[in-house]
Amino acid sequence: MRLRIATLILLLSGALPLFADQVTLKNGDRVTGKIIKKDGATLVFKSDVFGNVSIPWDQVTQVTSDESLFVLLPQGSVQGKLATVDDRLVVATETAKETVALAEAPVIRNAAEQQVWERLQNPGWLKLWAGFVDFGTSLARGNADTTTMTTGLNASRATRTDKTTLYFNQIYSTASLEGETSTTAQAIRGGWGHNRNVNSRMFWNIFNDYEYDKFQNLDLRLVLGTGLGYNVIKAERARLDLVGGGAYTHEEFSTPLSRNSGNAYWGNDLSYRLTGNTSFNQAFRMFNNLSETGELRVNFDVGTVTALTKWLSWQLTCSDLYLSNPVAGRKDNDVLFTTGFRITFAR
Repeated sequence: MRLRIATLILLLSGALPLFADQVTLKNGDRVTGKIIKKDGATLVFKSDVFGNVSIPWDQVTQVTSDESLFVLLPQGSVQGKLATVDDRLVVATETAKETVALAEAPVIRNAAEQQVWERLQNPGWLKLWAGFVDFGTSLARGNADTTTMTTGLNASRATRTDKTTLYFNQIYSTASLEGETSTTAQAIRGGWGHNRNVNSRMFWNIFNDYEYDKFQNLDLRLVLGTGLGYNVIKAERARLDLVGGGAYTHEEFSTPLSRNSGNAYWGNDLSYRLTGNTSFNQAFRMFNNLSETGELRVNFDVGTVTALTKWLSWQLTCSDLYLSNPVAGRKDNDVLFTTGFRITFAR
C-alpha cells in the first residue's frame, strides 16, 4: 500500500510541469508558469516561483504552452497551443498548424491580455472608465457638537493614445456651541484634464479647474491651461511625470475683488506601489503669476491608499494650498488632512 502511494505521488510530481507553460533560455535554464504576453522584444511570464518576470525574447530558445494563446503571424492572428521545433514557433490551432521563425514572432497574448487589447481598439466614450469615490466623516458630541464630512471623486478613461480625467473634492464642517451653529469649513474643488500622447514619452495636456473656498472669501477660481508633459519613469511599480506650460486664472472674491492673470506652471505627478496592497501618490503644481511678478500659487497633494478588498480601500490624504496674495485678513496657507474609505470602480 505504501509503495502504491509513493508511486502515485511520484507520478503526480512528474506530471505537474506538463500542466504549465515552459520557457527554455539560451543558458539552459527552464522557467515554468504562465505566458502573459510578448510585445516587442520582451516576454512577460508569470513564474511559479518569482511571480511576473520580463524575459528578453532573444534569450528564449524554446516555448511550450498548455493553454491556447493568441499569436499575431504575418498572415494574420491565430489561436492555439505553442511548441518549438527546429527554431520555429509552432501554433497548433483547431484545424491546422501554423509556423513562424522563433525570432520573428511579433506578438503573443493570453486570453486576458487579448481581451484588454480588443477592448482598446474602438472603445465607446462610456467604456474604459475607472476611478474611485472617497468618503470621510468626523463627529464629536459633548460640550461642543462638531461634524465634518469629506467626499471625493476621481474618474479616468485611458486608451493607447490619450487619457481623460475628471475629479471633485469637497469638505464641509460645522460646530454647535450653546445652541449656536456655525460653519467652520466649506470648500469645493473640481475639474477635468486631457492628455494626448506625442510619442512614447511625451504628451500634450489641457486642463480646466474650478475652486470655491468660503474662508478664503473665494467665490470662484477658474483655471484654464495647456502644456507638455514628459514621462520620466514608467514601470510596473512606479510612474513619474513632469509637466509644464501656461495657464489663465480668473478669481472672484466676496470682499469684493476680481482678478485675472496669466501664469506659467510646472510640477510633477508620482505614483509608487509600496507593497502588494499599499500605494503612495503625490502631485505638485506651482503657478507663477506673469501679470504680477513675484506672486504665485502652489498646490501640493500627497497620500497613501491601502486595499482592503478588490473594491474597498482605506485612504489618507494631505493637501496644502499656498496663495502668496490672499485677500486682506486671510492667511496665505491652508492644510487639509483627510482619511476614510475609498470605493473603486471600473467599466
